[in-house]
Amino acid sequence: MLIVGAKGFAKEVLEVLHQDNQTENLVFYDDVNTDIPAVLYDRFPVLTNLDDAAAYFMHTDNRFTIGIGNPVLRKRLYEKFKAIGGVFTATISPKAVIGSFGNQIGPGCNIMTGTILTNDIIVQKGTLINLNCTIGHDCHIGEFSEISPGVNISGNCKIGAYSNIGTNATILPKITIGKNVVIAAGAVVTKDLPDNCMAAGVPAVIKKELPEITF
Repeated sequence: MLIVGAKGFAKEVLEVLHQDNQTENLVFYDDVNTDIPAVLYDRFPVLTNLDDAAAYFMHTDNRFTIGIGNPVLRKRLYEKFKAIGGVFTATISPKAVIGSFGNQIGPGCNIMTGTILTNDIIVQKGTLINLNCTIGHDCHIGEFSEISPGVNISGNCKIGAYSNIGTNATILPKITIGKNVVIAAGAVVTKDLPDNCMAAGVPAVIKKELPEITF
């Protein structure tokens, strides 16, 4: 497995892979930061150019996951590493609790320790559900969304693609949140929210409009 990124959240993804005994031939990729050692923890090589990553995919292991949280950056990195032969792969902590009925978890999702998903939940491609989140029945989480630690999403909710739900936010039942929406930490969402906005507060209200995402 190749983890895109070698700081911060990438180290948490490493822990999930360690929990699941999937660290054989594992490498990181970082072509941005200059203060990272060539080998992390004296064990895991850090690749720094796409030619080396493509060779790794061809000769060692074609799987990759993203160890960075920003939804738009996750989407762009997915396209970049898919283009050189990578296969987008989910990492799901064995210490997460995933219900037994009707759940669908897309490729490249990161489901972290302590998360609880009940039943009939769709988590689309590339979404990050961070530590200790709860997601209730019949929810739909759009692709490349970021659900921050401690978020509680009640049943029958829909979260649009590329949205970012802040730490310890709460989404009440039957709420629809649009695409490219940012919910501030600690907010309580009691009403539907449209695309391309930032909301905060208890109850959450729209604070500003956001530019539409283009790729």
